[in-house]
Amino acid sequence: MNGIDNIRNSIIDKLLTISNKDYLSALYQLVEKSSVDNDLVKLSEEQILMLKLSDKDIENEKLILQDQLDKDDLGWIKSL
Repeated sequence: MNGIDNIRNSIIDKLLTISNKDYLSALYQLVEKSSVDNDLVKLSEEQILMLKLSDKDIENEKLILQDQLDKDDLGWIKSL
């Protein structure tokens, strides 16, 4: 996880422990009124290519079950 995800998850963990309704309402109003960047994410050409290749794999039913992927990953890690 990156830094932003860690901060977000930490805040969520702390929020789950708060039971004071007034305190939570004040926090909600603060978050509700704050501005949020709605900028679009700019993908690189490589990322776009990878997504297109993924779409083709799905269309051609070139899929791997998660269990098999986990097993393959574990085998790869053990071979290191």
